[in-house]
Amino acid sequence: MLRVAVLDDFQSVAARFADWSLVPAPLDVTTFSDHLDDEDALAERLAPFEVVVAMRERTPFPRSLLERLPQLRLLVTTGPRNAAIDVAAAAGRGVTVCGTASHPTGPVELTWALILAVARHLPQEDASVRAGGWQETVGTDLAGSTLGVVGLGRLGERVAMIGGAFGMDVVAWSQNLTAERAAEVGVRRVGRDELFATADVVTVHLVLSDRTRGLVGRDALARMKPSAILVNTSRGPIVDEIALLEALAAGTIAGAGLDVFDREPLPRDHPLRSAPRTVLTPHLGYVTERTYEVFFREAVEDVAAHLAGTPIRVLT
Repeated sequence: MLRVAVLDDFQSVAARFADWSLVPAPLDVTTFSDHLDDEDALAERLAPFEVVVAMRERTPFPRSLLERLPQLRLLVTTGPRNAAIDVAAAAGRGVTVCGTASHPTGPVELTWALILAVARHLPQEDASVRAGGWQETVGTDLAGSTLGVVGLGRLGERVAMIGGAFGMDVVAWSQNLTAERAAEVGVRRVGRDELFATADVVTVHLVLSDRTRGLVGRDALARMKPSAILVNTSRGPIVDEIALLEALAAGTIAGAGLDVFDREPLPRDHPLRSAPRTVLTPHLGYVTERTYEVFFREAVEDVAAHLAGTPIRVLT
């Protein structure tokens, strides 16, 4: 019997979205709703399993961990890429790594939920009403203001288009963005410094890499208006958390909406949990019904194809 582990099922919904009866082989599927950071504990837990289904980048699989999983033959990641898996190390140990498709609208919608929540102080006003209060803040208008999109890829493009629908002036920048590409989306390409200096809302939509890690640091934050807000739904390390905490404490930016963090789950004692003028969500960008339907349906397909000797969506 093939043993399958499904990791980081925080909401205990994997059984609802994954129909393992479609795999024509006896399976023993175990789902884990907790998260393990300690590599020793993780290696002990996963040692008996031939197949592991990982939820995005919640659990890293470096070489050091893969070398301690002698039974592992297939590692499935939800989504088409996973920077937290050492794919080369896996291949060297005869472990196939497969991915799935994704559903693009969830992160875009959450980006706008965070923008609106910060701009209109929704958590504070909600808490006030529940406590018997009324109208404590003055919101920020989006129409007529400037939206700065850092990264105009598949997600950034959708965010930019919605900004236009709000009546915002939309500008964009990334290392490889051309003026022609920006014009195709109906936005203006500007320089990095100009974007941070002029935008009323800065929203980050980049892939984490060596050149984007820490890209939004002290210099970029110092250029932002005191009335501007920052939103990050991409990857935590793109924004320098220490520099952001300093800017929030000093009031040099108006607020931040964050769905991603350097370490996830966010430690209970992390200073961001008590930072002023912030709206924090627990990496919910992709956590939607349609996204999970795609993730788990295709994860089951990956396992079935692997057992048939014809693996699909192999990551290299």
